[in-house]
Amino acid sequence: MATGSTEGSKSTGALARLAAERVDARFKGLPPDADGLTVDELTAQRRNLFTGGFTTPVLALSAERLTHNLELMETYAARHGLSFAPHGKTSMAPQLFHRQLDHGAWGITLAVPHQVRVARAFGVQRVFLANELMDPAALRWIATELAADPGFHFICYVDSVRGVQLMDAALTGTAARPLDVVVELGAGEGARTGVRTEAECAAVADAVAAAGTLRLVGVAGYEGEVPRADPERVRAWLRRLVALAADFDKAGRFADASIEEIVVSAGGSAWFDAVADVFAEIPELSLPVLKLLRSGAYVSHDDGHYRKITPFNRVPEEGALEPAFRLWTQVVSRPSPEQAFVNAGKRDAAYDLDLPFPQVVRREGGPERPATGISVTGLSDQHAWLRTAPEADLEVGDWLGLGLSHPCTSFDKWQLIPLAEADGTVVDYIRTFF
Repeated sequence: MATGSTEGSKSTGALARLAAERVDARFKGLPPDADGLTVDELTAQRRNLFTGGFTTPVLALSAERLTHNLELMETYAARHGLSFAPHGKTSMAPQLFHRQLDHGAWGITLAVPHQVRVARAFGVQRVFLANELMDPAALRWIATELAADPGFHFICYVDSVRGVQLMDAALTGTAARPLDVVVELGAGEGARTGVRTEAECAAVADAVAAAGTLRLVGVAGYEGEVPRADPERVRAWLRRLVALAADFDKAGRFADASIEEIVVSAGGSAWFDAVADVFAEIPELSLPVLKLLRSGAYVSHDDGHYRKITPFNRVPEEGALEPAFRLWTQVVSRPSPEQAFVNAGKRDAAYDLDLPFPQVVRREGGPERPATGISVTGLSDQHAWLRTAPEADLEVGDWLGLGLSHPCTSFDKWQLIPLAEADGTVVDYIRTFF
C-alpha cells in the first residue's frame, strides 16, 4: 500500500517515539546494564544475544526468517490475485505492521477496538475488523477517526439485525461518513459468530440498508471455524460465501454509487490455499472485487501447531514458512540423570496448543548443538520440566533454545523482543502492545 504524506509522517513520528523509549525493568531479558539507554541507543550497540549481557529467559525473533516469511506471503498473495490484510492480533507490533504494509499488504486486520487504536496511533490507514462491533464508545471513536481523516478506511462485521440497530443508534448524530460493514457468514452450526443461513444474511443486509449510518460493502467469514474441517467442507463453505456475494450483487445491494469495490474476505493460517482456489472462481460482478486474505500467524510461524497445519505442506512447490521464534532459557537445576529444569515457564512460553520443543544447547566456550534426548514434560509459572534421556548432554548453566507453538500466545508475553541475526547480533527490538 502506498503511504500518503499524512500517514507517513504520523507513523514515522510514532515509530521514532518507540525508538526513544528508555529501557528499564519493564522489559524481560534485556541486559541490566542497558537500563536508561533508549531503544535506539541499545540497537546501535549491536549487542550479541549470547555474549552481550542478555539474561534468561529471553525470547528472540530471527531477522532472516522474519524477512523470509514476509516476502513469501507477499509473493503468494500476488501470485494468486489476492489482496492481503494480515491479522495484527498475532503480533500487536506496529513495527511489524509497517513491515507487512511495506511488503504489499492492503491493510491490517484486527479484532477489538483497543487493537484498532494501536494501529491508528501508528498511522495504519486501512483496518479490517474481523469481528462485530457493538460498543457505543468505540463506535463513536471510529466515527471521529473517519470524520477527521478522509484517507482512513475501516470495515467491520455485522451478523444480526439487532447488532445493526445498536450500531446505528450509537452512530446516529455523529455526522461521520457511513461506516462500511460486511455481512459475516457463519461457518456452520456450532461454529463461532456469523449468520447461519442465507435468508438471515439477507435480513441483516436489509437492516444495513435501512440504517443511515452504515454502508454494506461485501461479505466475509472465517473458514477455520468450519466444523470437522477438511478440504471438501472448507471449499464448500467458501463457495457459499462467494455465492452470497454474487446473490447480494444481483439483488442490487451494492448499487450505492459511492461503493468502488465489493469485498469478499476469508482466510486464516490453515486454509489459505483453499481460499486462493475458490476466490479464483469468483464470477464477474457489477464492481471490482477486493479478494481479501487475512492470515496472521505466518509472520513468525512456529515449531508446532502452525508448522503442522500450514497450507504450504499441501503445496510445497509454493514455498515454505520458517519458524522465527526461539526462547532461550538456562538450566538452573539437574536433580537427577533423568530430570532437569530451566528458568522459563508459563509466564514466558506459549503452551495453549503444545509444550515448547527443545532444539539446541549452548555451553559457554562450545558450539551450538542439537538438544538430543531432551523433552519438555510440563510447565510451572517460571520453570520448564525437562526429561533427559541417557544420551542428553546437559549441565547446570547451559542455555537451552526452545521452539514454540502458537505465535499469538508467544508475542503477548513479551513487550520488547530482540530481533537477532543468525550469529546472535541484535539489530532491532520489536515492541508489542497487548
